[in-house]
Amino acid sequence: MNLSHYLPVLLFILVGGAIGVLPQVIGYLLGPNRPDAAKNSPYECGFDAFEDARMKFDVRYYLVAILFILFDLEVAFLLPWGVAFKGIGAVGFWAGVVFLAILTVGFIYEWKKGALNWE
Repeated sequence: MNLSHYLPVLLFILVGGAIGVLPQVIGYLLGPNRPDAAKNSPYECGFDAFEDARMKFDVRYYLVAILFILFDLEVAFLLPWGVAFKGIGAVGFWAGVVFLAILTVGFIYEWKKGALNWE
């Protein structure tokens, strides 16, 4: 068995690793590193970035995150519907309208319940 047959595989692995690692190393070496109070302030979740990793998070953060994923995925279903809009006919159109109506009712319900309020 000749090992020269594996040279393209080895090159592929090396080039793939270099493409993955090299930009990170270049960014670390050449990128600015000027931390200040604004960069080290609480971000998105409302907690300090450098505290105990075992501290408990507020349930509202998880609720907002789950609602974002839920509505984001439902909106992602609209792309194939829009692409195939000419070929789906009236039944497909009304199915999309019902889907949007259910999505809107769910959003209004969550809004009225106060799930999107951040106190």
